[in-house]
Amino acid sequence: MQWLALVPDPEIPVLSVVDLGIIREVSWDGATCVVTITPTYSGCPAMQEISAHVVDTLRQKGLASVRIQTRLSPAWTTDWLTPAGHAALKRYGIAPPKEKAIDISGLARGVHRAPVQCPRCGSDATRLVSQFGSTSCKALYRCSHCGEPFDYFKAH
Repeated sequence: MQWLALVPDPEIPVLSVVDLGIIREVSWDGATCVVTITPTYSGCPAMQEISAHVVDTLRQKGLASVRIQTRLSPAWTTDWLTPAGHAALKRYGIAPPKEKAIDISGLARGVHRAPVQCPRCGSDATRLVSQFGSTSCKALYRCSHCGEPFDYFKAH
């Protein structure tokens, strides 16, 4: 897993694929290293690039045979972002998801919406500008305190 932490997400390069939570398993099938990835959504256009970068990184570390498996179930959720991933998003100017996408039972989606905190000034006085930001997994917000627009990584 340490080596995979060197692989950045192509759309948000401050996040590694490990911190994004898409690396679900690393195992061996004989002499082949098998890396199981769950994309952030089933049509994710970055999957081909991520897979190639994972294979290249592991081959550079001396693994001759690497295979990528895609696992769609269970579907990826922002709950899989690591604490380091949350911190990296905030430093980069993207508000990380504040609430959990899945409630404690794992059966129902949360309905409470916590205020989105501005990653620049920390204010909770923010408002939704557009449900869709620079990528489909983000929404566009504006801070009423400092006036800055920013992306919010939507919980899902």
